[in-house]
Amino acid sequence: MIANALNGVRVIDLSRILAGPWCTQNLADLGAEVIKIEKPGSGDDTRQWGPPYLEGDGQQMSAYFMACNRGKRSICLDFKTEEGRARLLQLIPSADVLVENYRAGTLKRYGLDYESLAKINPRLVYASITGYGQSGPKSQRSGYDYIFQGMGGLMSYTGHPDGKPGAGPLRTGVAVIDITTGMYATSAILAALFQRAQTGHGACLDLALMDVAVAMNANQAANYLVSGKSPERTGNAHPNLAPYEVFKAADSYFILAIGNDSQFARFCEFCDRCELAADPRFSTNSGRIQHLDALREALAAILITQPRKHWTDALDRLGISWGAINTLEEVFDDEQVKHRHMLQEIDHPVLGRIKLVANPMLDPESRRRPIQNPPPLLGEHNQKI
Repeated sequence: MIANALNGVRVIDLSRILAGPWCTQNLADLGAEVIKIEKPGSGDDTRQWGPPYLEGDGQQMSAYFMACNRGKRSICLDFKTEEGRARLLQLIPSADVLVENYRAGTLKRYGLDYESLAKINPRLVYASITGYGQSGPKSQRSGYDYIFQGMGGLMSYTGHPDGKPGAGPLRTGVAVIDITTGMYATSAILAALFQRAQTGHGACLDLALMDVAVAMNANQAANYLVSGKSPERTGNAHPNLAPYEVFKAADSYFILAIGNDSQFARFCEFCDRCELAADPRFSTNSGRIQHLDALREALAAILITQPRKHWTDALDRLGISWGAINTLEEVFDDEQVKHRHMLQEIDHPVLGRIKLVANPMLDPESRRRPIQNPPPLLGEHNQKI
């Protein structure tokens, strides 16, 4: 179990919105003490990102803020003032990690950059998360997740193809660049702590949402680098595998994910359509990709004839992957999600019972244990720290 792996590690969290807080929530879930530094009066921007809000006893907390700030303690100070800066500097000698996501150069104006703080605490791991990085022609520009879904290439191949209903680029339904940047930052910090144990020295980590957006292209980037051709929007279809997309049964939609030629042959045999697997256009994955429109038309005509359960029961027997398209209500009612304890609840002293999504890094047994600290109210721990 790793739920307490970071016990004794103190994290100063100067980040707001999602990428930084997602990272520091990970560290809190792994046992670190995370002190969230917030602007007096308003705090993290996402405290106002609602509705919905959880309300109680004259207080409220946005669902967005709750999603990425559990396990932390909140104190308010304005480091732009001498008093606030002095209070923050008092925390630096005891800190192991500092996470910030201000625009490049902002904290240097207040003597809170890595070079300044390393003189106070040479063992400090300082993680900076910005839109474009600490250097380069765009380093002074700001930007949100949505911007980088576009600039990094993701939206260029996400959405329905030209000429189809609803054609055009689409963003993802959740801030994947922010979340993935938070995960990369978590990994980098853990690596820096491991390195510090060997060398005794801290590190300065320069993480950029733009870098992550480029790296997240993964196989799509590899496809371009090998072929020289930018990937196009393919709707729900996979660029390298077919059939691997959404189909409609007689009563509802489902995802059919056939992973190789033998699976396709077994599926065609079950459908009593062995001629499809023998067709030179469809007998290999490469052929199916090249003739995807014809393949999709043939399979759609077959799958619409029976209800989803008819097909999915058969797919289970055939060892072929499939998936429902669940609402979040259905997600949290799923037997596997319940078995893995992905929904956690905690009592907040002011707001009452709070439901939160568990951290998948932790094993299911650890997820069964009560969360130690709920997402904090603004400045809730001013007197304790």
